[in-house]
Amino acid sequence: TRDGEMVSNTVIKKSILTFIEDEDKENPLTDEQIMKRLLDMNYNIARRTVSKYREKLNIPIARLRKKNI
Repeated sequence: TRDGEMVSNTVIKKSILTFIEDEDKENPLTDEQIMKRLLDMNYNIARRTVSKYREKLNIPIARLRKKNI
């Protein structure tokens, strides 16, 4: 975190999964937007780390998650 505390990557992965489950399917969140939401929660994490965790969760990039309704 920004305060120097350690956080389990499982907590970060659950947060990423929650963000993606709750996202607007017509305008899915990018890794950058997810990173900013995590920063708002005081989790200091890089965009490339968000991307790595998203890939480990088998979640495609925003462009491939987009649904045209």
